[in-house]
Amino acid sequence: MATPSNQPLARGYQLQNYTIAKLLSAGGFSIVYLAHDEHDYPVAIKEYLPNSLALRKEGVAVQAVSEEHIALFRHGLKCFFEEGKTLARIQHPNIVRVLNFFRANDTVYMVMEYERGRTLQKEIQINHEREGVDEKLIRSVFFNLLNGLREVHLNKLLHLDIKPANIYIRKDGSPVLLDFGSARQSLTAEQSRLTPMYTPGFAAPEQYRKKEQLGPWTDIYGVGASMFACIAGTAPQAADSREKDDKVQRLEQAYGDRYSPELLALIHQCLEIDHEKRPQSVLQIQKLLLEPGSVPRKKGSLIHMIKRKWTELIRPKRGDQS
Repeated sequence: MATPSNQPLARGYQLQNYTIAKLLSAGGFSIVYLAHDEHDYPVAIKEYLPNSLALRKEGVAVQAVSEEHIALFRHGLKCFFEEGKTLARIQHPNIVRVLNFFRANDTVYMVMEYERGRTLQKEIQINHEREGVDEKLIRSVFFNLLNGLREVHLNKLLHLDIKPANIYIRKDGSPVLLDFGSARQSLTAEQSRLTPMYTPGFAAPEQYRKKEQLGPWTDIYGVGASMFACIAGTAPQAADSREKDDKVQRLEQAYGDRYSPELLALIHQCLEIDHEKRPQSVLQIQKLLLEPGSVPRKKGSLIHMIKRKWTELIRPKRGDQS
């Protein structure tokens, strides 16, 4: 976890009826805490605190870094608050549940259900050493996750930060989508000189440009990039770099003996640079995920094994992953 530029709230701090237990994560846009309510029920609390616009050096109040940043900070705060209101209306087992949202300390807090399990990113790290995440698990996780994402899109909201680190696998195996990035994207669109608030490799090409091009297909790119990471163990080449020189390797070249051609083709369809060539709705992806894949090409020859190992060894040198 990166060292936060902002001073987090102290352990034991009383935030309305919640007591801060510890810091969970800190990024350029927000800080997330583990806290307990008055009944000792655990919750996750996200605090709106973009490093480029506001700082908390001491005490608890948040202040804009300069006069010129006040308006932009307030715009982001409004977007964050509105996002919390929208998410609070969505009650779906595959979407993180927002329990409460309120203003305090001159900023906004979003109180969410605290989930137990591990991220898909952790699952990838564990399974990549065993030749990648199992295809059945990929199909199951993303089919169920897309049920939740469909509900989000029906509420006229986009996630805009779909990646393995934001997909949580509960202990019962069910996935839940965390950490929406819509408010972050609104800030980036408003002020181009801000540090980009998307994740290279998982962000679609249109996230680097004007927000008028954003749509469900933008989240679909993130879904494709996340499935790509399940297989390759790393994110695909960043979209802005791909537009200049696309070096994303065709998955069937290195993994065609482990995964069905239908799944690999679907992933590359989701990763199309032109958003009009991607699936336009999550229902389209779900239908393809439900269809049984063909048996992977079995190539057990010594020559194939050598070629595959060689490809894996040189991949980091050939593809720009930045």
